[in-house]
Amino acid sequence: MRPPVLLLVAHGSRDPRHAATVHALVRGVRSLRPGLRIETGFLDFNAPSVPRVLERLAAEAGPARGTGDGGAGRAVEVIALPLLLTRAFHAKSDIPAVLGEAAARLPRLRVHQAEVLGPSPLLLAAVERRLWAAGLRPSDRRSTGLVLASAGSTDPEAIAAIADMARELRHTGWCAVRPAFASASLPRTESVVRALRADGCARVAVAPYVIAPGRLPDRIAEGAREADVLADVLGPSPELGRLVLERYDQARVASRVPALGQVAGVPA
Repeated sequence: MRPPVLLLVAHGSRDPRHAATVHALVRGVRSLRPGLRIETGFLDFNAPSVPRVLERLAAEAGPARGTGDGGAGRAVEVIALPLLLTRAFHAKSDIPAVLGEAAARLPRLRVHQAEVLGPSPLLLAAVERRLWAAGLRPSDRRSTGLVLASAGSTDPEAIAAIADMARELRHTGWCAVRPAFASASLPRTESVVRALRADGCARVAVAPYVIAPGRLPDRIAEGAREADVLADVLGPSPELGRLVLERYDQARVASRVPALGQVAGVPA
């Protein structure tokens, strides 16, 4: 029996760097598991959209029952994995709505929504990988204040998740680690940079806690002008690729539960 198709669901952006980074991440995941079929769909701005990808997969499955084919054709099992670091509006509302609508009209699909990527120790490792690539050394931790800068959200669960990640990083030996947000929430990156400097940190580094470039990551970079080090976005880091497959494998076990044409937790 073929393993479920992995559908990576990205937000999308008018910035071409966003899609390019997502596709680079997909190439990295394919290299880790060559036999796995991986598709990419976007919620907005970029093609293909998530509904178009699901329609194509359903078409490959053949006609649905009741169309005169005697029930020929096989259901396609799909695990839709949000390329998101926290559970906020997109993970709780947008993506379930898109998947639920597709499942209702494409009865040849069995779709299960995987968990978002965070939290995970692999994300902590990816953040530090980017900091070392930006010029810091592991021995710099104790004298460096770190700004963990995310896109921002109005969802309390997402904000709490960022704060938890900052605490986990602090336990690895940094002078101080504080969260910052590019939108929706406070404080902003530039304010935290100044606060860490005022608190006596010898240097200040900014680590964007985002997957791909775009408008909000650019805002993080602007807020990091007074910092000593600005790391790159997480992008196609090896840790992120491994985490994608970890979430896929977890969802593959859970995908035995939903019935045909049903998204987990979303009635068909």
